[in-house]
Amino acid sequence: MLNLFRAASAAEGLSFLVILSVSLGIISRDYVFMIGMTHGVLFLVYMVLSLWVSNSRNWSVLVWLMIFLAAVVPFAFIAVEMFLRRDEQKAEARTEPA
Repeated sequence: MLNLFRAASAAEGLSFLVILSVSLGIISRDYVFMIGMTHGVLFLVYMVLSLWVSNSRNWSVLVWLMIFLAAVVPFAFIAVEMFLRRDEQKAEARTEPA
């Protein structure tokens, strides 16, 4: 489940950057509906998966809220990926026999 959330996080973050590219005029406005709909679906998938992963990992509400806010800040999906890697390493360290 965590790997699926990571993929959704990256896809959502990149789609957000594409939407910003449209608003800056880098990409034609002819694709706004298609890009917007794709980003909307990815955002909803990201939110559902973030709730699911946060519940399975026993994250606090504050951690989940930071994950949620990362969805609306450009390039914050990189920080989320770094957090997920660190959290996974901590979980593996706890499960390894001493």
